[in-house]
Amino acid sequence: MGATATLSEAGLVAEPGEETTCSVTIRNAGQVVDQFAVDVVGDASGWATADPATVNLLPGETGTVTVRFAPPRSSDVPAGTIPFGVRVFSSEDPAGSVVEEGTVQLGAFTEVTAEIVPAKVEAGSKADFEVAVDNRGNRPVAVELSPFDPEDELEFRLERERADLAPGTAAFVRMRAKPRKRFLRGQPVRHRFQVFVTADGGEPLKTEGTMVQRQLLPKWLLPALAALLVLLLALVTLWFTVLRPAVKSAAREAAQEQNQEIVKAAQDAGAGADQAKKNADQAKQNSEQAMKAVGLTPPGENTGGGTANDGTTPSRANAATGTPTDFRVAADANIDANVNRFAEFPYTMPDPDKTLVITDLILQNPRGDTGTLRLLRDSGGTKSVLLEVGLSNFRDLDHHWLQAWRFQPGEKIVLAVSCQNPGDRGRCTPSVSFSGRVE
Repeated sequence: MGATATLSEAGLVAEPGEETTCSVTIRNAGQVVDQFAVDVVGDASGWATADPATVNLLPGETGTVTVRFAPPRSSDVPAGTIPFGVRVFSSEDPAGSVVEEGTVQLGAFTEVTAEIVPAKVEAGSKADFEVAVDNRGNRPVAVELSPFDPEDELEFRLERERADLAPGTAAFVRMRAKPRKRFLRGQPVRHRFQVFVTADGGEPLKTEGTMVQRQLLPKWLLPALAALLVLLLALVTLWFTVLRPAVKSAAREAAQEQNQEIVKAAQDAGAGADQAKKNADQAKQNSEQAMKAVGLTPPGENTGGGTANDGTTPSRANAATGTPTDFRVAADANIDANVNRFAEFPYTMPDPDKTLVITDLILQNPRGDTGTLRLLRDSGGTKSVLLEVGLSNFRDLDHHWLQAWRFQPGEKIVLAVSCQNPGDRGRCTPSVSFSGRVE
C-alpha cells in the first residue's frame, strides 16, 4: 500500500475572487522512502493548487499539504456546489495512490453592465437605439429597463421592458425615441436621456444616450428653390423678349410654304386617286385568289373564334429575402503578454440548417482597451480571418458591407481578442453587434 490521505475539511465555502484553504494529511504506508505528488482534480482544478506540490516521506511518516482554492470572479464559474478531489500519487507504488473527495460551495455574485448603442443618433423625426445588457455575474438574473428624459421632450418605445440573462450572456433591446415637438427649419437640438437597468430589485444601473434632432427640411432645399426661381424668371423674360417674336415670324413663313405644298399635293393626289383605287381593287382580287389556291381563307371570311393575346407576361415572384436578425458577441479576455495568443468567443446559429448573412456590424470598445480584435470564420475547425483591428484605434466603429458576409450551415462566427491592457486596467471587454438576415 503506497499512501493514505485525510482531508481536514471535506465541505468548503468560498466566495468568487477570494481564497479558502484546507489541508490534507499524507502517510507513507509503504516500506520504502517514497515521494508523493499532490494535485487537485475535478471542476475546481483550474483554480486550486497544492502547497507543496510534492512531499518525501519515510516509511510510516506523515506530512501535511495545504490546498488553496481561489475561484475567479467570473461568469465562467457558476455559483453552487462544485465537487473536487485531492489526488496523492505515489512514485514508488502508483497502484497505491489515493484520491480524497470534497466539495466547494461557491457563493453567487451579480455584475450587470449596460450601454446604449449607438450612444448618439442624428435624426429629424425618430431615432433608433439598442440597449445592450451583459450579465457578467455567475448566476442568472432578470433585468428591467426604464427610459427617462429629464426634460420630458422625448417619447420612448421599448421592444420589451424585461429580459432574462444566463451567466456570461447579453441581451439587446431595441428602443425608439421620438421628439414631442418638431421643426421645419432651425439649428439642431440635443436631447440627452438615460435608461435605467435594474437587476433583480437591486440598485438601478444608469446608461446615457443622446438624440440630436435636426430640422425636417433639408438644408439645401431653400437655396435650390431660390436658384430655380431665378432661372424660371430668366427663361420667362427671354421667351417674351426674344424667342416668342422670332417663333411667330418663323411659324408664319413656314405655314405659307406648307399651304402651297398641300395645295399642290392635293391636286396631284386627285389626279392619281382613281388609278390607285383601281390598282388596289385588282391587288385585293389577286390576293384572295392566291390564298384560295393554297387552301387559306381570305380575311373577312373566317368566322371561327380565337384567343386574344394581351402580350403580358406572368410576373416573377420575388425571391425570399430571409428573416432579419441581429445579435451581439461580447468578449471578456484575460491580459496576455503574448500578442499572438487570442481568447476566442464563438457564436453558433440557433438553427444549424440556416444560412447567416451579415450586412452590418458595430465594434464597441467603451473602456478603451489595448490589444487586437479579430473576426474569424470557423468552417469545420478551419478558421480564416475576416477582419482585424487594433483595440486602441476605436471606441465605436461601424461597418456596412456592399458585399455581405455569408455563413453557410455549420459555420460559426468567432470573436477573438488578444488583450495587452496594463495590469491596473483589468481584462479586455470589447464587443461586436451584428445585423443581417437568416435564409
